[in-house]
Amino acid sequence: MSIRLLSVLMVLALAAPAQALEAGIVRQLEALTPEERLEQRCDIEAMDRIRKDQQDFRPDKVIAYTFSDPEVGSTSIRAPGAVFRSKGEWYRLKYKCETGPRQLKIKSFQYKIGSIVPHEDWQQYYLYN
Repeated sequence: MSIRLLSVLMVLALAAPAQALEAGIVRQLEALTPEERLEQRCDIEAMDRIRKDQQDFRPDKVIAYTFSDPEVGSTSIRAPGAVFRSKGEWYRLKYKCETGPRQLKIKSFQYKIGSIVPHEDWQQYYLYN
């Protein structure tokens, strides 16, 4: 998947409510492979939930695989080594996400925010500002 498409999806996701995606976002997600769609949909949900639940954070990017590979099923993903960016800083994140069969509707989602990632570790994990 191109970085440009990922960026477009993330920008569009910032305006999308948790359970109802706009038709344009749905079309873009449907253009992805099922595994990519699952990961992107759950990353969108992570940003939305963090934004709504945690007033101090303004997430604009989630990466599911920074510290460890996610465990991916056909309609679920467990990402114990994820990160998210908020206000120019990266934070560790763990999440579990289950979707419907088309990987578009969120059935369940749990997350836990971890510690801030020190700037000196960013290059090692390919994180950027």
